[in-house]
Amino acid sequence: MSKNEKNIHVIEMSRYTSPKVLESKREDFVAYGEENNYFDFLIKSFLNSTTNNSVITSICNLIFGKGLDALDSNRKPEQFAQMIALFKPKEIKKVINDRKILGLGALKIQYKGSKVSKVSHFPMETLRVKKMNEEGEIESWYYHPNWAEYKKTDVLQEIPLFGSTEGKKTEIYIIKPYVTGYPYYSPVDYQGALPYAKLEDEIADYLINDTLNGFSGTKVVNFNNGIPDIEKQREIKREVLKNLTGSTGEKLIVAFNKNPQAKTTIDDIPLANAPEHYSYLSEEAEKKLLKGHKAPSWLLGANSGGNGLSSNADEIKNQMTVFDNFVIKPYQKELIEVFNEILAVNDISLKLYFKTLQPLEFIDTEGMDKETKEEETGIKEEMCSHGVKLSKEGEKFVDNIVADELIDLADDDLEGWEEIDASEVDYDAEAELDAEIEAINSTYKPKLSLLEMIVNLTKTGVARPNSRSEQDKLIGEHFYKVRYRYTGNPKPQREFCRKMMSANKLYRKEDIIAMGDKVVNAGFGAGGSDKYSIWLYKGGARCHHKWERVTFKSVRKGVDVKNPQTPKISTNKAEKEGLRIRNPKEVSMKPKDMENQGFLN
Repeated sequence: MSKNEKNIHVIEMSRYTSPKVLESKREDFVAYGEENNYFDFLIKSFLNSTTNNSVITSICNLIFGKGLDALDSNRKPEQFAQMIALFKPKEIKKVINDRKILGLGALKIQYKGSKVSKVSHFPMETLRVKKMNEEGEIESWYYHPNWAEYKKTDVLQEIPLFGSTEGKKTEIYIIKPYVTGYPYYSPVDYQGALPYAKLEDEIADYLINDTLNGFSGTKVVNFNNGIPDIEKQREIKREVLKNLTGSTGEKLIVAFNKNPQAKTTIDDIPLANAPEHYSYLSEEAEKKLLKGHKAPSWLLGANSGGNGLSSNADEIKNQMTVFDNFVIKPYQKELIEVFNEILAVNDISLKLYFKTLQPLEFIDTEGMDKETKEEETGIKEEMCSHGVKLSKEGEKFVDNIVADELIDLADDDLEGWEEIDASEVDYDAEAELDAEIEAINSTYKPKLSLLEMIVNLTKTGVARPNSRSEQDKLIGEHFYKVRYRYTGNPKPQREFCRKMMSANKLYRKEDIIAMGDKVVNAGFGAGGSDKYSIWLYKGGARCHHKWERVTFKSVRKGVDVKNPQTPKISTNKAEKEGLRIRNPKEVSMKPKDMENQGFLN
């Protein structure tokens, strides 16, 4: 550098640097960025760049879509309910945002026993990876609330990696895509476009500073009365900048030279065609950011620099299909693989998918099977609908599913209960009985857990046989419970009836009624519909089966109902003590004995 160059101080825009992964012998963690603040840089690039912010927000919204669902939610309702309880939408959205903005995402996994009890988002920017062990494996990550303020004296919290403690400790699952040369951290997938996010940020600051300084161009301040020493030069420079520039940037070049004949001068360095120049830079930044994210221009809306929404519908549809397949679905697949790995700890296996935000008219479903169509559109179809005739194999399949779901609801825990009555049900005063039992049991109803409420909302067969029935009753010192058994022809022809008779189990009234939302013997319902009341019409018209009421009694109030010594009492005595059960007359009748053999006119 020449002597002249040493006396010229040029205030430059901060230069962009690629992420550096730094191992220090003095620290157990691996720093990310020269000052261990690269995540902070990425967050600022998201917040301060208009285009980067808009594109990333839109992509995250498309990844989450309308939320997580499962193709087999109807066949595995209990597993589906547990999945919903573990993966809450707000936590999924947070981890999606981190994964896109920072290149990695983190989930905190908590256990109860050996099973996962809670899954929640963990802020990725608060984590730094521990150095690899001798086998080249990452075992854990370190947490600090603010790494910019980290001191060597701080005690870091070490969190083990998912699957490393067998559920004995809280673990961390790091969602990290493989990138060659980055074993510890993964650069973002829009890494090449980051300088343009920084450019947008700097352009905005420059223009704001330009406005605050009265649109004054860049200046050169010349002090022509000799060259002071370097410390004096820096002091003069600070004073000039303090007095003549705004707080958002430095727009001065301060020069010192030997010319005692001249006074201090201030010269302009004009920028020709400034508006066109800034417009070009803004458009170039927008284009490069869109390309870096592999995003179409219409993602920014109708006023974007590209064709935007003014493009014809077919072009937008084609672009949306390509963008969905090459950008959105890979993210969704990555997340689903993570969720499945976590659910596997709880022995849950579901065909997960994200419900799409795409307009239905953009999705060509021709030639798709039912599952693929649901995955692409997010719309669940009934197994069969009015007007669609199922094959015999299809009918058996549907009936098997419904029967199995109802059998799963059976009450098999009869230890400590004594059967005191098995008789045909009576329908005459059902409404009166329900009101009476509701009033008596209102003070004894247990509060439902969150999971139980979710299960109830699914309106599908979820095993809860030990739950209280509305017909269960506390009278004096004794508990009574009422269950129902499927009885009749021991050699039925219909698949549903065959399964139910073979199971020979007991059920709550509520569970039987709820199964009326399922398809059994398609077309046997009112008007040819696929659904009808199993509670009233069992296996359908001409069915040779009915429900038998079975009553049990425990020893006394407050006893452990699983281990009481239960005396026998007569049905008449139970009635006198207040246990009166009334049901519609159809419950105790075989459909073949009903008017029109159970067919509707």
